[in-house]
Amino acid sequence: MNITNNTILITGGGSGIGRGLAEAFHKAGNQVIIAARRRQNLDEVTAANPGMKSATLDMDDPAAIREFGARMANDFPKLNVVIHNAGIARPENLQSPDLADAEAMIRTNILGPLRLTAALLPLLRRQPRSTIMTVSSGLAFVPLAMAPTYCATKAAIHSYTMSLRWQLRNTTAEVIELIPPYVQTELMGGQQAADPRAMPLKDFVTEVMQILKTQPNATEICVERVNPLRYAAETGKLPATFQGLNEAMPAPH
Repeated sequence: MNITNNTILITGGGSGIGRGLAEAFHKAGNQVIIAARRRQNLDEVTAANPGMKSATLDMDDPAAIREFGARMANDFPKLNVVIHNAGIARPENLQSPDLADAEAMIRTNILGPLRLTAALLPLLRRQPRSTIMTVSSGLAFVPLAMAPTYCATKAAIHSYTMSLRWQLRNTTAEVIELIPPYVQTELMGGQQAADPRAMPLKDFVTEVMQILKTQPNATEICVERVNPLRYAAETGKLPATFQGLNEAMPAPH
């Protein structure tokens, strides 16, 4: 991926990793459009980054996603990068499950990116070069038992990304998977943003941008901190890594 002179759409761009990436790409010389549900968050980010654009988007609404795709094609005909960053995570007690939480995560984390990819692919395919970047998680490879559906959605995104990359292999569209570790954001609540066990957001974004700059043909973007999770199975350490992760981060209930 070329990290400059693109028109980039980033979902979930109002906070956390999405905002961090949006600001980094904006500074690198790209036209960035951030999308999220909450207009207030979008306005705060664009006010701090003159020239950045924004659009509201409900990732749970299939009709809204289709309309959004048409709007992007009309308003930003040079759009050539989409970063599927929007996602939600909620802890679950599987002995007393709340299926509403599980279904919400499936809608946002899996169906949202699938639907948006379908809506934008005709536009992306018209560009000389385009990039689809999904955002999975180290937890796609070693699940955190307190967040089973979240981890399962990220494993699904990893699998989907591999297949999408294969199906688009003979086109001008590249497919990249960003695999974050535990990062200081508010994904699982305010306490995560200050958790010393989590990677500082600024450090994560800096390392991601460096990888993209120095490895333009990379298909997976893994900062050093996520490698123990990403390669646990390949190195024969999956059982021990799973046990260690879940002993260190027990369920809140």
